[in-house]
Amino acid sequence: MSRIKRFLVSTCFVLISGQIPTLSVAQTAVVSAQLAQSSAVRQILIDGAQRIDPDTIKSYILIREGENFDVGRLDKSLKSLFATGLFADVSVDRRGDILVVKVVENPVINRIAFEGNEKIETDTLETEVTLRPRVIYTRTKVQNDVKRILTLYRRSGRFAASVEPKIIQLPQNRINLIYEVSEGSLTEVESIRFVGNKTFNDRKLREVIRTKETDWWRFLSNDDTYDPDRITLDRELLRRFYLVDGFADFRVTSALAELTTDRKDFFVTFTVDEGTRYQFNKLEIDARLRDLKKEDLVDIIEIEAGEWYDISAVDQTVDNLTNRIGELGYAFVDVRPRVNRDREKKTIDITFEVVEGPRAFVERIDISGNIRTLDKVIRREFQIVEGDAFNSAKLRRSKQRLQSLGFFSKVNMEQTPGSVTDKAVIKVEVEEKSTGSISIGAGFSSSVGPIGDFGITESNFLGRGQNLALNLQIAATRSEIDLAFTEPYFLDREIRAGFDVFHVNQDLQDTSSFDVKRSGFKLRAGYPITEELRQDWRYGLSKSTIGSVDTTASTLVQDVTGTKYKSEVSHSIGYDKRDNSHSPTEGYFLNLDTAIAGLGGNVKYARNVLRGANYYEFKDQWVLTVGGRFSHIVGIGQDVSILDRFHLGGDNLRGFANRGAGPRDTATDDSLGGEWLYNGSAELTFPVGLPAELGIGGRVFTDFGAAGKLSPKNSTTVDDGNLRLSTGIGMTWVSPFGPLGIDIGIPLLKEDNDEIENFRINFGTRF
Repeated sequence: MSRIKRFLVSTCFVLISGQIPTLSVAQTAVVSAQLAQSSAVRQILIDGAQRIDPDTIKSYILIREGENFDVGRLDKSLKSLFATGLFADVSVDRRGDILVVKVVENPVINRIAFEGNEKIETDTLETEVTLRPRVIYTRTKVQNDVKRILTLYRRSGRFAASVEPKIIQLPQNRINLIYEVSEGSLTEVESIRFVGNKTFNDRKLREVIRTKETDWWRFLSNDDTYDPDRITLDRELLRRFYLVDGFADFRVTSALAELTTDRKDFFVTFTVDEGTRYQFNKLEIDARLRDLKKEDLVDIIEIEAGEWYDISAVDQTVDNLTNRIGELGYAFVDVRPRVNRDREKKTIDITFEVVEGPRAFVERIDISGNIRTLDKVIRREFQIVEGDAFNSAKLRRSKQRLQSLGFFSKVNMEQTPGSVTDKAVIKVEVEEKSTGSISIGAGFSSSVGPIGDFGITESNFLGRGQNLALNLQIAATRSEIDLAFTEPYFLDREIRAGFDVFHVNQDLQDTSSFDVKRSGFKLRAGYPITEELRQDWRYGLSKSTIGSVDTTASTLVQDVTGTKYKSEVSHSIGYDKRDNSHSPTEGYFLNLDTAIAGLGGNVKYARNVLRGANYYEFKDQWVLTVGGRFSHIVGIGQDVSILDRFHLGGDNLRGFANRGAGPRDTATDDSLGGEWLYNGSAELTFPVGLPAELGIGGRVFTDFGAAGKLSPKNSTTVDDGNLRLSTGIGMTWVSPFGPLGIDIGIPLLKEDNDEIENFRINFGTRF
């Protein structure tokens, strides 16, 4: 009997260790001989059961009372009992014709706790583990949970982390499970190297990827911590970078990350195969739809033969062709670029095949992951709606629009089959991010002196996509409070509407010998006419009080002392073809703004402002910007107030002080402004050789401008309207605490009464 028990115990041990036991011929013979004393089981006894009903245990035993002993069935019974995860140990003993099954139940978890975790919240760890209180404890599940916790720490860059599970025994076969966490330090990327790159050096490729080498200035970023998911992204970023620059055969052959023995640093090596650089050659359209002529589509292709191959230009052409064909009435269309490489001539021919796409309609759009954001805020960004013909180009555009909202850290879209073959379900999964911010700032500006500001902004107010902002600014010569609200889809249409309420105190004693207080509000609404063309309307009502006028001030200043009420209607129309409205490198924009004041109040004028700029990147990060503005205002039945005139100098004419150029009263040295103004600039921005993530760039510039035509004119007023010209150099640092700009300007054409400011600085911080 003892030999049988030893065999069964050894079987249990093998089962616990995760191996599947098998009975050899010799073992089977021995056990069969021992069990052959009796051929039938009269009774089955369960020993050790506490929480689990004995009948439940018997249900897993394949031998029933009255049946013969069978070693094979007994072996399967043991496996079934262990597979339940309810038992730490199971053994079988035979006492005559009685079969005794002894079990040791796994304990029940009373409480789960985490100790030593500081960088990852306990709530986050609790959601990661699978075990819960009042659940059966098993060693396998604990080991799996330890792996999940370690994976979570490694994703946050802590590869030196360790987790030790500890058990505290409690009465009634209960335990407290404690995970002791040693988080360790961040595992940083010490070095990033590239092998196989010939066209671009390592420094340039390090700027392309998201992973960065550790350095002292990256204390506000985690891009220098190792993240395998980020390495995967880096492979794609490298691929896109080369494909945009003509290398159609480029591939990343390997991305190897080596961990140092102390588990504190990684050395990352990307091995690349650049391949051949290709140029576009033949670009054709193969239209295979009935009555569709390729002559109606050729103007869509903006790519020219001889240009370097650019996959982004190909993708854009596919989207443009799809949209144009859809406008021509073809709902189901599929545009496929067929690429033909000529490796000897190093050229690529592309034929855009236009074929009939699968006849599928959008049955349903399912949205998940949005906790705060309302469904309608997401749905209104879609270019297709339920019931429309499925269009992959519009679906891609819809995803771009959702990402541009700035409400989500992740947007995933997936097309799945619908209820029938010709219908599709679009599943949208979003991951929300924080959309509210509080900013406290301090800095210095050459225009207004020391600055302090406070702002609260919520860009997704109440999950409705609305923007609400309150800003307070206090400076040496200017203080302002402004409340702004914007509804991007007013009346459920693509109309961006909102209002502003403001109050401004401004000290202009140094430039014009008076102080001014302005209070009022503005109502605004705008809408896109096309993707590039936009129209906006505004109405403003304000009260302006000019006071503290120096007794020696210009008579034109003294004449406007007191309170003015202005009721203004303005309209603007703009055409924007820039690649990025915040930091453009290519494209241009034009904007015309017109305004009429006098529909109420005691200020009456008509004003026009035309502005535009063109951007040209002739080398990576070398951007030439040429832009200008022309402004004109005319009084309606009255002279134009000094508050509404145009002033030259400072930001619009570097090298000259704020309001330092243009019409001036020579007797009092007060800046009076002009009724017309033009100014322009040619500026070249370029890298200064420092890492791109530092955000430091240089520039050289030339500014010009003039202002004039005062009415009426007196003998002490300089009103020549002569051209002013300056040139200089500057630097911009987009720091983690805000933008810093420094310019050194030298006037080349100036007048005797102009005020010069060679050094200009603007600095603002956020913390």
